[in-house]
Amino acid sequence: MIKSLFLFLTLFLLACSSPKEEPLLLSTNQWIGYSPLFYAQEKGYLDELNIKLSNSVSLGEASNIFLISKAQLVTGTQHEYNLLKNEMNSIIPIILLSRSNGGDMILSNQSLEAIKKSKNITVYLEVDSINKEMIEDFIKTYNLDSKYMHFINKDQAKIQNIKFTNLKDILIVTYIPNNLVLEKRGFKELASTNKPDTLLVIDSICTSKEILEQNKMRLEALKLVIDKSIQEIMNDKVRAHELIKKELGNLSYEEFSNALETIKWINKPSQEFLQKIDSIGYKRENLL
Repeated sequence: MIKSLFLFLTLFLLACSSPKEEPLLLSTNQWIGYSPLFYAQEKGYLDELNIKLSNSVSLGEASNIFLISKAQLVTGTQHEYNLLKNEMNSIIPIILLSRSNGGDMILSNQSLEAIKKSKNITVYLEVDSINKEMIEDFIKTYNLDSKYMHFINKDQAKIQNIKFTNLKDILIVTYIPNNLVLEKRGFKELASTNKPDTLLVIDSICTSKEILEQNKMRLEALKLVIDKSIQEIMNDKVRAHELIKKELGNLSYEEFSNALETIKWINKPSQEFLQKIDSIGYKRENLL
């Protein structure tokens, strides 16, 4: 109740103090962990903050839009954050969103045993994304030899079009909801982020230090909007599904509900979790 009142007052002050405030563009992509953003857009919460979404076909494209200054905010995993940091020292994570808990996976047309024996594997993935770390972790975990792998860079929109065949051995690195159409064609999951000892994959909203300083109150309000949206989604999944299904590839309610089980919300992280992510560059002093 107190947070809702604070959010209302913040939005009221923003509306009164800066009616001509420039819009902020948030570059994102299709991923179940970004549901609160799609929900907030459909509910009009983002309009009240003059924040717009730009939805891309891949993590890499979303990052590139931010990098060329077409967007002031960007979503991504720690992989995209670290890549962007190499190009832009001022980038910082400001809002934690979710942790993958099975939502990122590796699919194949063969069994794990067959893949272990194969001497010619075609691997489809987004090279400049967390997909790269996923396949590296998979190779290490199962003691595979990458010299037998031919890596093909595709965005997730093109990966979804891969046809099932037994004429070659295939690995596909993907994430929800892009996996659903592939699994319907016959591809099976070999590995995912649903085990404690697998790769930690977290998603956050990042921006530059300058944008944060110039829009501190608005971005603090965005954090409250995200908290509110997560709560509303989890309280009424049926209504949430109707609002945002088109942003997630028109997945069914059952698929949406199951997809939510493959992530963990980290918008209210514990001190233990904050200490854990310090090692991958998510310094808590910049988090809202």
